[in-house]
Amino acid sequence: MREVGVKGYDALMIIIHWSSALLVFGLFVLGWWMVDLTYYSNWYTTAPWWHKSLGLLVLFITLFRVVWRLVKGTPTIDGSAFEKKAAKLGHVLLYISLLAVVFSGYLISTGEGKPISFFDWFDVPALPFQVDQQATLAGVIHEYAAYVLVILALGHGVMALKHHFIDKRSTLIRMIKP
Repeated sequence: MREVGVKGYDALMIIIHWSSALLVFGLFVLGWWMVDLTYYSNWYTTAPWWHKSLGLLVLFITLFRVVWRLVKGTPTIDGSAFEKKAAKLGHVLLYISLLAVVFSGYLISTGEGKPISFFDWFDVPALPFQVDQQATLAGVIHEYAAYVLVILALGHGVMALKHHFIDKRSTLIRMIKP
């Protein structure tokens, strides 16, 4: 992503950033909780419906975010050369793990060739082909990619707090107000 000489992010990117964070952590907790649901639980079908719809929302937001960043660029990263490289690598890894989680979730949900309902507004079709054990293989990727994503996101948050409180930089402020 190209850096531009602006101080901060626009309001849309700030909303998308924090919405993505809430969705990622919310989906992680929901996914963790729902894997232990039994057939007789009232949430057995409702929790996966929410998880799939919100997961697709994350996919749509992420794709929009990537395009927006390519078009608008990003603010210049403060810090040493090492910190700038680490920040860029961290962001790339966040995007890769985020896309791995949502795409593997899509492959799990469409493993039998059925579409995914997006909040009952429209269906996202399955791929025109399936792979043997698609849902099982994608499930393993989904689980581990989700752990990686949450660890990276926590590290991202810790580094933002470090830059704010220890380094006295405006990094966190730029992500709070336009």
